[in-house]
Amino acid sequence: MKFGGPATARSQLEYLLAMSERDHITVLVIPFDAGAFPGSGQSVCYAHGPVPHLDTVQLDQSHGSVMLDAEAQLAKYRGLLERMEAVALKVSESRDFIRAVARSL
Repeated sequence: MKFGGPATARSQLEYLLAMSERDHITVLVIPFDAGAFPGSGQSVCYAHGPVPHLDTVQLDQSHGSVMLDAEAQLAKYRGLLERMEAVALKVSESRDFIRAVARSL
């Protein structure tokens, strides 16, 4: 079964671009030429707010979501996300990259 196609992919990329313009949303692209990077192959959602003790990491696993909130675990994932951010394109470069891919579809 085939999913989506170029029109669907373009629509999804345009949605990402629109959401990336919001003040509370940051979209960063890690280009393929960055090579292997920390955290590749896993989905990580780090939810944080004004009370750090309430921060939570959500990992999507094949058996379901896993929620982590122990300080040692949070520190590990904060470090991981910092390393991922270090190899990602800057915000404006990420938007340009997404626009270019959307136009090519």
